[in-house]
Amino acid sequence: MPLPRRAFVASSLGLGLGFALPARAHHGWSSFDQERPLYLEGRATRVMWRNPHGELELELPEKPALPADLKQRALPKQSASVDGPALLAKAQLPTRRDRKWLVELAPLTRLSAWGVEEIKTGTQLGVLGFTFTGEKGDAVLRAEYLFVDGKVYGLRSSPA
Repeated sequence: MPLPRRAFVASSLGLGLGFALPARAHHGWSSFDQERPLYLEGRATRVMWRNPHGELELELPEKPALPADLKQRALPKQSASVDGPALLAKAQLPTRRDRKWLVELAPLTRLSAWGVEEIKTGTQLGVLGFTFTGEKGDAVLRAEYLFVDGKVYGLRSSPA
């Protein structure tokens, strides 16, 4: 039985609008250089606490630096096999000079499992993670570890 004309027009319009809305790209791990962990530290200037994963805009200081104790920091165990101490040992600053970076965190359910409270604008924090191979494209960091308020959270998987 054919749809009544109004229902057909409404459903067609809805489908048309759906295709016209901009789609936000979601990145898989393959485009990130997992052999070159980067450490960023700064102030959250914008926070998007939503799915598919939390995000924040991190403003770096004029002269970023690696913390002197970074290689000795204790890291929590995760359910996924992650060699955190090796990542800390290889951590470096980005070569690009962007002052603002988009940091992709974990899905909200995983952040909740770790006990991460919603990060507020103005919070000082550090992240260890990966950017695009060759630091090409946007200044995006996919966080592996989050350092906030004296606590460390592993973001690749759930707590072990």
